[in-house]
Order: sequence, then structure tokens, then C-alpha cells
Amino acid sequence: MNLSIGSATNNEAAFTGLEAAIVLIAFVVVASTFTYVVLGAGFFTTQKSQETVHTAVGQASSAVEIVGNVYGKGIAGTSIDTIVFSIGLAAGATPVDLNKTVLTFSTGDTIETLAFAGSGSTDGSGTVTAGKWAISSQDNSLGAENKVLDSGEQFTITAMPSTALNAYAGFNIDVKPAAGAALAIHRTVPAYIDAVNLLY
Repeated sequence: MNLSIGSATNNEAAFTGLEAAIVLIAFVVVASTFTYVVLGAGFFTTQKSQETVHTAVGQASSAVEIVGNVYGKGIAGTSIDTIVFSIGLAAGATPVDLNKTVLTFSTGDTIETLAFAGSGSTDGSGTVTAGKWAISSQDNSLGAENKVLDSGEQFTITAMPSTALNAYAGFNIDVKPAAGAALAIHRTVPAYIDAVNLLY
């Protein structure tokens, strides 16, 4: 009888060990699954944070930049009524649709949003009159000319504010694309005005 009782005790001990192993494996599987979920959530959060940083950088930096100089045209000895400058796409920026770009002219006394008159080289429009701006020429165009500024292209912008600028007058022109920060251009009219003036 003692042998049979001992055998029964050994069998029960072996069965308890098997149960413990099964429970341990279950805990490992559950812990592994939980760890995978936590890591996945962490990676997702990190990716969203990176997207937020990239978006913020894109919004804080301007998509366009000045190429070359800024010129003022007018009547010699009198005033400047037209501002001419060229813009290009900033490094790493996406193409800019100038149909959706806002150009604002301001001095110490006035502020004016100029109306877009189109492109003189594309559809015959683009006549610049007081209170308007236009694309007067397109250089390095990729394929057919349009009003979208792509990488490598240069657009010459002609702007005519409603108010003429006299000698020593300072002014600002803000070129605001649909996405990204505005390009701020600050210049001063020279002491003596020629028909064409280089503005600093």
C-alpha cells in the first residue's frame, strides 16, 4: 500500500509541475503581446511627433526666395511706381501655385493687398496697373509655362502699388504662398530716382 501511495504522490507532483509550466508559458505569451502593443504605440507616437516637427518646419520656413536684385522703375527725378524682382523655389520646398499666392505692399503709412493680374507670357493677360501684380516673365520653365513655380524655375514679378514712392521712402513687400511662411522684402528708395533703380 505504501508503494501505491508514494506513486500517487509522485504523479500529483508531476502534474502540478506541468500546470505551473503551462501557466508560466501563458504569462510569457501575455507579457510578450502586451510588450508588442506598448512598443507599437510608442513607435506610432514617435512617428506622429516626427510628422509634427516636419510640418512645423515647413510652415515656419518660406517656400520661395529672392533671386537676384530688386528694382524700382518710375519717372526720373520724381518717384517710383513699379517694383520688379525675381523669385525661385527654396531648397527642399514643394512647388508653389502663384494663383494662390498673396502679395502685400506696405509702407509706414499704408498697407495694400495687390490683386493678381495673371501672367503676361502665358495667356495674354498680366497687364500691370495700379494696385496689381503679375508674372512678367518665366525663366527655366519645365515644359509648358504655367503659374506654378517648380524647382529650378524663376518667375519675374512686377508689382505696381497704388501709391508712388518718393526718395528715401521705405517699403515692404510680403509674398505669401498658400503653404509656408511669407517672403518679406524690405527696401528703401534712393535719394535720387532714375528711370530704373537698384533698391537696397
